[in-house]
Amino acid sequence: MVDNSTLVRLLRQLTVETDRFAEIFGEKQQMHRTDLNALALIMDARWSGAPLSPGRLAEAMHMSASATTSVLDRLEASGHVQRTRSAHDRRKVELHVHDKALELGRAFFTPLDAAFTAAWSEFTDEDKAVIGRFLAASITATVSVRAGLKDS
Repeated sequence: MVDNSTLVRLLRQLTVETDRFAEIFGEKQQMHRTDLNALALIMDARWSGAPLSPGRLAEAMHMSASATTSVLDRLEASGHVQRTRSAHDRRKVELHVHDKALELGRAFFTPLDAAFTAAWSEFTDEDKAVIGRFLAASITATVSVRAGLKDS
């Protein structure tokens, strides 16, 4: 049986290792860590079907509007992101990921995806369902505690 403190330690180790992996990607692409985090949030929004606005990105990253503009300027200059007017409301700006960024990410992260797939091959679909619920609950708990930190 795995106790809660072991799970916390394992999650922390996974977070550190994935951070290290992302740092290497950033170094190879000559990108700031903040830029990588912004790009990840913009990609997540793309996959969810609801593009981010610069304001929502600033809020998600806990950054000022001017700092967010600097991040977006760098991401745009490097060809990773584009700011476009919303097709539904031309007053709104939406952030979109260029195919170049998707291709770079895919090339770098495919070996990690393959390693995860191999490591998880011993787990049944039922095991993966439990792991999925565990990770989702862990993310929800982290977001909840993080939100409380802003208020204190």
